Amino acid sequence: MSRVCPSWLSFMLYNPLRKQFTDREKIIRESKIGKNSTVLEVGAGNGFLTEVIAETAEKIVVVELQEGMVRKLGKRIGRFGDKVEIITSDISSVNLETCFADVCVVYYCFHEVSDQPAAVRNIARSVKGGGMVSIYEPTVEVGKKTMAETVKMFSDEGFMKEADSNGLFTRFVRMRKKEDNNDLTV
Repeated sequence: MSRVCPSWLSFMLYNPLRKQFTDREKIIRESKIGKNSTVLEVGAGNGFLTEVIAETAEKIVVVELQEGMVRKLGKRIGRFGDKVEIITSDISSVNLETCFADVCVVYYCFHEVSDQPAAVRNIARSVKGGGMVSIYEPTVEVGKKTMAETVKMFSDEGFMKEADSNGLFTRFVRMRKKEDNNDLTV
C-alpha cells in the first residue's frame, strides 16, 4: 500500500523553498488551464497548487483524502469562496459528476493512490471529451516504467498522450480525452 504524506508534515509541501523551485504558472500553462476552465484537482494537500489554479480557472473541484489537509486547504483558499469546492474523499471511490471537468490536475500524488485503476476510471468519467489530464510525479518516487504504466491506464480509458517530460525532479504527462461520440445519431 502506498504512503500518503501526513497532514502534520504539510509545512514541507507549502514553503518558500518549494515555491522558489516550482514554477506553478508553468504548470497552469502546461495543463492548458484558462479563465473559462473547470478544473478537477486530485490530492490538493494544503493548497500549494490550488491557489494558483483558483486565480486562473473559472471553477475548481478539489478531491483531498485527508481531513487535516482539508482544514489547512480551506484556510488557504477561503478567499476564493464558491469558486473552489472541496470534497473530502478518496479519488478511487468518490462519486463525481460526469463530464464536468475541462482539465484534471494530479500533482505529486498519483503514486500514493491505493486503487489506481478505480481512480483512473473516476477521472476519465469526470473529464469532458476533448478535456485534459495532467499528471506530475516526483522522479525520486516514480520511475519511467511506473509513469509509463500510469499513461497506459489512462490510454485504456480513452486518453491520448500529447506532451511529456522527464526533468530532474518531476515527470510530467499531459493527455487529452478522445471526443465523445455518444451524441451522434445514425
